[in-house]
Amino acid sequence: MTFQQLAYVVEISKCGSINKAAHKLMQSQSGISSAVRELEEELGIQFFVRSNRGVDFTPDGREFLSYAVSLLDQKERIERLYETRDVTAPERFSVSTQRYPFTEDAFLRMLEAAGDVRYHVSIKETGMDTVIDDVYDHRADIGVIFLTELTEKMIRRLLDARELEFHEVASVPPCVYVRKGHPLASRDAVSAQDLEGFPYVSFEHAQGVAADFSEEYQMMSMKRPDRCISVNNRATMMNVLARTDAFTTGSGLLVESFISQAVVSVPLEEEHAIRIGWILPRGGKRSPMTMQFLHFLEESVTASIRFTTRLHQSLAEGHSAP
Repeated sequence: MTFQQLAYVVEISKCGSINKAAHKLMQSQSGISSAVRELEEELGIQFFVRSNRGVDFTPDGREFLSYAVSLLDQKERIERLYETRDVTAPERFSVSTQRYPFTEDAFLRMLEAAGDVRYHVSIKETGMDTVIDDVYDHRADIGVIFLTELTEKMIRRLLDARELEFHEVASVPPCVYVRKGHPLASRDAVSAQDLEGFPYVSFEHAQGVAADFSEEYQMMSMKRPDRCISVNNRATMMNVLARTDAFTTGSGLLVESFISQAVVSVPLEEEHAIRIGWILPRGGKRSPMTMQFLHFLEESVTASIRFTTRLHQSLAEGHSAP
């Protein structure tokens, strides 16, 4: 099967006869007939029936025609795409990340620094299991995840099996996220017992996915909440927290330029640290854009830690003031 044969069949359908198609394509009628006959024999179908009025397409022919038109359209798009292509290919970069504002901030910093450089880049916010799959299957150059004392053993075993490396960026104490006016917002720290009775909001994950892949910090001491809310994106999560007494757990890190002042974080008492980092294939090469993103990721995490620490201090001072 060739594109030329496909073009012959499509043109015959447009013209209604082999003779007219041959005239339009400036080919001999016998040449087109021979090419179409060879394709019919190759596929084992008959495209059309000849008559004095021209040709009538068979059901098999009409079905084939729809595929042929689609293939020729795609061929034309590809040819247009590359016919004026510059010698220098665009920079390419993709990051798959758990739903962290500092990853988005790093991505935006990278775009701001790119200037007039040609690039094709992407960012995808998703669950940890998908982040790991994206990097393993080379759908993403970098993945951003976190480890805790409870999850590290299982996740590292999975990373090793897939020959992926984890590179730590920062270790931070876990926190709860609540609205600014929440009864717990002004506490120096909260315990699992303090959280009892408040709704718990979490990111949904596929059925059968282990709790180790949870986006939230898992607290062994926390009882199963009576009221649970499940969401699938960060914007909805922040809106639920801002307008209810619900809480969620995580790194507590907030990006100053993103924060709406409606949601704050409060440290958790006596809990193990969250280790934030990035993953990539073992021994994998890092492109210039990947290196630039990792630089901005470290900057963004560091800035988020400073801002969040100041926010915690100001909330505590405001609570203790007479």
